[in-house]
Amino acid sequence: MAGVYFDELVVGQTFKHEIRRTVTETDNVWFSALTHNPAYLHLDEEYCRTETEFGQRIVNSAFLLALMVGISVGETTLGTAVANLGWDEVRFPKPTFHGDTIRVETEVIDLRESKSRPNQGIVTFLHRAYNQRGELVAHCKRSGLQLKRPA
Repeated sequence: MAGVYFDELVVGQTFKHEIRRTVTETDNVWFSALTHNPAYLHLDEEYCRTETEFGQRIVNSAFLLALMVGISVGETTLGTAVANLGWDEVRFPKPTFHGDTIRVETEVIDLRESKSRPNQGIVTFLHRAYNQRGELVAHCKRSGLQLKRPA
């Protein structure tokens, strides 16, 4: 089990995840197709080249959110998560493009005991995703129900 139990986490603890991922055109097109998102910003290179400030397609933000959280799972919640409770303050301050390499950091920003489940607690993570230039491209707060270490 790679995840961390609730009672092993500390507010302020930061995970600098080793996994990095270069986002490809295939990632973007498949994710957009799978989610039935026909936005020109993700699929139409000519439109983006001539009609947008970006000059090229941008990566689907829902894919980037999923990638950012997914990269964090192995070191934080794999085998110790009971349930994801929600995402808050999801932001994408800069666009992500095909060929960008994403790295992720996760910080524990809040911990509280579950009132109804004595063997579990609620953790709030702040996930941050950066591109290869060190620019913050996404961040969110994620709350989850986490197991405590077995007695």
